[in-house]
Amino acid sequence: MRVAFIGLGNMGGGMAVNQAKAGRQVAAFDLSAQALARAGEGGCTPAASVAEAVAGADVVVTMLPAGPHVRAVYAGEVLPNAPKSALLIDCSTIDVESARAVAEQAKAQGFRFADAPVSGGTAAADAGTLAFMVGCDEADFAAVEAALQPMARAVIRAGDHGAGQAAKICNNMVLGVSMIGVCEAIALAEKLGLDPERFFEIASKSSGQCWSITSYYPWPGPVEAAPSNRGYAGGFATAMMLKDLKLAQQAAAAAGAAAPMGAQAEGLYALFERLGYGTKDFSGILQMLRGRLEDLEGEARSRPSA
Repeated sequence: MRVAFIGLGNMGGGMAVNQAKAGRQVAAFDLSAQALARAGEGGCTPAASVAEAVAGADVVVTMLPAGPHVRAVYAGEVLPNAPKSALLIDCSTIDVESARAVAEQAKAQGFRFADAPVSGGTAAADAGTLAFMVGCDEADFAAVEAALQPMARAVIRAGDHGAGQAAKICNNMVLGVSMIGVCEAIALAEKLGLDPERFFEIASKSSGQCWSITSYYPWPGPVEAAPSNRGYAGGFATAMMLKDLKLAQQAAAAAGAAAPMGAQAEGLYALFERLGYGTKDFSGILQMLRGRLEDLEGEARSRPSA
């Protein structure tokens, strides 16, 4: 299978390498020469342009920053140059409207298309254990699932085009809200004299149990793989969580849905980013809620917005 992989950032780089590890011929492209070099070291063949990467591809996978990038890359570079037989899969996290617009444009030109955003963060991208939420025609799902398999622990069809993006932003709104609730509870437990590690033992086995506790506990110690044990480096950057929460709020406004907790979470992560911690894992917001931002100073901060 010949795979074109466009976008080799924190997530896309590991994803492309896992395609190569599966024995597929991967032509990879990114605007960053450093990212291209890493992909080459991982078994991919660096391409000089999107057009070069997609020429002759059986599958085209894109992992791009935002909706405008996806619209522009597909309209200007992928659709004019990829074979009509190619399966097009966009794994970016973008707005539902953009996903449906690109799908409509691709189908009008004879392509099969799927929006397939991911969950799992950089560790899962590197390990090939991402969860994919897919929006596509039902008849195309088996092919999409097979194409994504080297990068996935789960591939779930959410519905037709745009449903993958809808699932992703709703899921991440749950995650963003729940993490703040967990962090508030830890900060309160500490103030009340309860050891946060002992609180983990209790909450992980009682009605407060959730993924943010059992798999991603924001206090160092109890969950070895959590970014809290690495100075909140890696994982899922606060800036990315903020992006997803903004998408959720935009979708809620367009659909006339009430999402007040999502709005509050967006505001808190926006403040955390504004303070200069956009590159820190989103669970690092615990230190802001504790009033202990100095505990994050061990790692380089991102520059505050102007």
